[in-house]
Amino acid sequence: MDIEQIATGGDRNFGYLVADETVGEALLIDPSYAPARLVNRVGEKGYRLVAAFCTHDHIDHTNGNATVERLTGLRVLTFGMTDPRTGTRVDHEARFALGTLEVEVLHTPGHTPDSICLHVGDAVFTGDTLFVGKVGGTDFGDGARAEYRSLHDVLLALPDDTRVFPGHDYGIAPQSTIGAQRRTNPFLLRPDLESFVELKRTWPEYKKAHGIA
Repeated sequence: MDIEQIATGGDRNFGYLVADETVGEALLIDPSYAPARLVNRVGEKGYRLVAAFCTHDHIDHTNGNATVERLTGLRVLTFGMTDPRTGTRVDHEARFALGTLEVEVLHTPGHTPDSICLHVGDAVFTGDTLFVGKVGGTDFGDGARAEYRSLHDVLLALPDDTRVFPGHDYGIAPQSTIGAQRRTNPFLLRPDLESFVELKRTWPEYKKAHGIA
């Protein structure tokens, strides 16, 4: 599997090209700010673009969708949409083919109600649900509760060696693994929902005390 993590601009946004290089099929994830660059990169590598996804409906992730659709004729898929090519709806545990690989949709509400992560092979593309050493922003009520469940019930259910590729370069590194985040991410180390929410409330102070940018 070929993965390119591309800094697209905006607020340290990442876009992704993911391909099964054995058959030459590729998809794009969160092609914001530099959509033409990502589409061109597919062609430069000799791949055929078969799908594109956005991890959630925030403008800093979706602002390239119209350009991708104009350049490729493909719909950029978000949660709840139906892929016009396959008839498959983007729901939790829905699967889309990528050559010999499979793209599994994981619904991970919290940062937004429609947030998804995309699990492909030994990698998961976590959008704004999980960063390296941090988690996505939420309120302190329903959003935080939903995110806590998404993190613990969905993402931490993946194997420890699953590579984590987030939607922004917000954390202490541009990528990680589920196992490393399980062991070191201060939000994932909180023993219960109440302490998870409390860390969200006190995050500025926590960052200052621990020298986190």
